[in-house]
Amino acid sequence: MKRVQEKQAKRRRRKLHVRKNISGTAERPRLSVYRSNKHMYVQAIDDTNSATVASASTMESEFTGLRNNVENASKIGNAIGERLKAKNIDTVVFDRNGFTYWGVVRSLADGARKAGLKF
Repeated sequence: MKRVQEKQAKRRRRKLHVRKNISGTAERPRLSVYRSNKHMYVQAIDDTNSATVASASTMESEFTGLRNNVENASKIGNAIGERLKAKNIDTVVFDRNGFTYWGVVRSLADGARKAGLKF
């Protein structure tokens, strides 16, 4: 149990370290990624207004049955990219939320890039 708490504390520390340097605006929102053991979530956040511009996750009805893996992460990234392009947003600030830029997080970012987003 102690190892799990230490792992979570390290991720929180990395998250705060990254978040003090990046912030989202209305023209360039922050693309925040969260992954759990079963699901993944991504939000485009405007920090100046404290509002979510767009979001996508494996909990949505159109992505029923998708789990947290590399193949499905690119589909979620593509979906958030299309939703942001529909709102005339083409550049974002990527917030990996303390997670390593590898595997699911990297695949999600690549899927968003394929949809036309620039980081």
